[in-house]
Amino acid sequence: MINALILAVDSALRTLWAEPRPSRPNPAASLAALELNDAEQRQAGALMRINHVGEVCAQALYTGQALACQSPALRAQLAEASREETDHLAWTKQRLDELNDRPSLLNPLWYAGAFAIGFAAGKIGGDKVSLGFVVETERQVEAHLQSHMDLLPVADSASRAIVSAMKADEIAHAQMAMKAGAVELPAPVKALMQAAAKVMTTVAHRV
Repeated sequence: MINALILAVDSALRTLWAEPRPSRPNPAASLAALELNDAEQRQAGALMRINHVGEVCAQALYTGQALACQSPALRAQLAEASREETDHLAWTKQRLDELNDRPSLLNPLWYAGAFAIGFAAGKIGGDKVSLGFVVETERQVEAHLQSHMDLLPVADSASRAIVSAMKADEIAHAQMAMKAGAVELPAPVKALMQAAAKVMTTVAHRV
């Protein structure tokens, strides 16, 4: 248990303060940079900040779930999904830098909240409920990323490529959780998750 706690603390420190290192190439790496006007750059920066917050929360959620997980096989699956989310974290951070923008100032708060949810889901509900949170979270994230495809400036092909690749991974994560035995969450829980996500995205758009 001590080793697991140390790994959880290490994950938090790396997510919040270290430069993330992706294991896969940035989907936008081969694209030519297109000029954005000031309004487009601000819009893209705000949206990519929200996406970066989402990846901070994904790291926290998976870390909390892995800490509470009872199955070694499931823990390994969660760790693999977390590694892919690390790619997303790195890609969104790189894009924020390119847009001369910054991550959310409240990332430690977002991380703490997501970690608590992930740990509680696994500890109270068990592995199947924890997997249910993965499915519902990824479904909501998929819809959220699709909405960003509609909101990103047409000229911002780099951000669009990153968001598209992230969306494909989120769909795969949900499918993984379903195959592993996820249970459907009650409607009130889904609604609460949507409300919490709405607060996060609204605040992170500016702060």
